[in-house]
Amino acid sequence: METNLPIVLLHGVGLDRSMWEQLGELLGESTGRTVLALDLPGHGAQPRLERPVSLADLADDVAARLPGKSHLVGFSLGALVAQHLARYRPELVASLTSVSSVCRRTPQEAASVASRLENAATDFSGSVAASIERWFPAGSGTDAGTVDGIRRTLLANDQQSYLHAYRVFATADSEIGTELAAITVPSLAVTGDQDPGSTPEMTRRLGEAIPGARTAVVPGTRHMLPVQRPAELARLITDFINESSHDTHD
Repeated sequence: METNLPIVLLHGVGLDRSMWEQLGELLGESTGRTVLALDLPGHGAQPRLERPVSLADLADDVAARLPGKSHLVGFSLGALVAQHLARYRPELVASLTSVSSVCRRTPQEAASVASRLENAATDFSGSVAASIERWFPAGSGTDAGTVDGIRRTLLANDQQSYLHAYRVFATADSEIGTELAAITVPSLAVTGDQDPGSTPEMTRRLGEAIPGARTAVVPGTRHMLPVQRPAELARLITDFINESSHDTHD
């Protein structure tokens, strides 16, 4: 029987493992488990992406760096990667938590993200500014130092590498969306009620698509839920992992 399996955190496009600093510390304290935050391919300390990649490419790279079977927590693009691993490498996934995840975008939602991808290709710095405004509008309550740090992380990206990753984020939900019903690991989907891109409706879609999945919507929160409400998210994830571990004898 495997006990006390680690928690692995996967960040969103253009970010890196540093976004998990506060949440990771809280999860370690509340679960007593090892918490590991990985940089996705093309991000942080990982080599830049030199060519177009697929969701499967990203997932294969992450799978090779996992410390064995783990509780996966993916944010945004990281959630799509985690879903792919849960579907195709279930032996590596003790549970799946999708935070601020897209799911089966409608044509209008797909057109909206395609427009953001085009803007990133033509005006990278402007697209970063738009992301910061979308994630942290005036009155969001996030401290300026945190917002500035996230802005610096985004601006530090190699533009072409970023675009390769963003293209996966913009399109891969249609690919993994047809496979969600085959996911058998315990699953939780959670988002903020004010998230304009990874909407509460998408979380409901995930909950309906993945057999037995739980869902949660955190009030007063936009896309950057792990940064804006780390304590509340940590409680949700801790309760979910504890319950799913009890059920599966982790």
